[in-house]
Amino acid sequence: MPSRATTIPVLLSLLTAGQAMGSDLAFDLEAHRGGRALLPENTLPAFAHSLTMGVDTLELDVGVTADGEVIVAHERGLNPDLARRPDGAYIAPPGTPFVKLRLDEIRTYDVGQIRPDSAYAKQFPGQRAVPGTRIPTLRELFALVRKSGNRQVRFNIETKIDPNRPDETLDPQEFVAKLLGVIETEGVSDRVMIQSFDWRTLRRVQQQAPNIPTAYLTIQRGLAPTVALDKATNWTAGINPADHAGSLPRTIKAAGGAIWSPYFGDVTAPLVSEAHALGLRVVVWTVNKREDMTRMIELGVDGIISDRPDLLREVAGAKGIALPVGTPVAP
Repeated sequence: MPSRATTIPVLLSLLTAGQAMGSDLAFDLEAHRGGRALLPENTLPAFAHSLTMGVDTLELDVGVTADGEVIVAHERGLNPDLARRPDGAYIAPPGTPFVKLRLDEIRTYDVGQIRPDSAYAKQFPGQRAVPGTRIPTLRELFALVRKSGNRQVRFNIETKIDPNRPDETLDPQEFVAKLLGVIETEGVSDRVMIQSFDWRTLRRVQQQAPNIPTAYLTIQRGLAPTVALDKATNWTAGINPADHAGSLPRTIKAAGGAIWSPYFGDVTAPLVSEAHALGLRVVVWTVNKREDMTRMIELGVDGIISDRPDLLREVAGAKGIALPVGTPVAP
């Protein structure tokens, strides 16, 4: 049994380590799709704007092209509300899946301005158009961040894969292999987390790159819920929350997740407390109104994904949360 003189320094050492870990796990201010309320989503201009402003994490989505390039895009294919041909006309729906297009073909489309008459345009009337903007590769995003000199910003990368649309993407194993290949080659494994509604991809990340945190995305309401508390769904890789007392935090912990990332409307204070007791972080999406941001922070969530990182900075700052320093950069 150690003496009291030995125990005290050990306790102080553990306390110091805990404080250091706490600083690494501070509140996470995430720019959704690079901050799409401000500039065109998932583009280098948007990411550059958020880096210049100052965010903790760049949230983004990825797909894989026919020639194996990992690109940054939210949909599984060209978006008719965003993609314009060289003649300036928006493409007709549905958009061709990226897995059926080469990168050089994808580069011919301009995604710098929302189709003016679309519901998307009405949702983000303040978005500044940047005509001539192309869909970037993941490597180009990493290069932009290196150019900015920002060595702290993280990347929350969502795999855009749908178990109900297997013909529109690579299968989970190939998809994850391509993504992890880029991350490893670029040397950013220590700054990446991978999120998905399709839990099959997260299980593969955990097997192949166990040091990369996985974020389990969920939505329980609306027209397209991905999880149910009483059964497995196509999205949950055969995992049934009913086997874990109908608790999503318990289910995600058992699955090996580090982060629960729910739709913010599904979150309650008891659920946040339950997740924290299990050692999970809670990062909610997609929160764009001041009052909702305030409420989520007061519930104790660990991070917020927002289309309005500028507004989130205001709200978080007013709550006494330390804000990330901007690193000005041009795309």
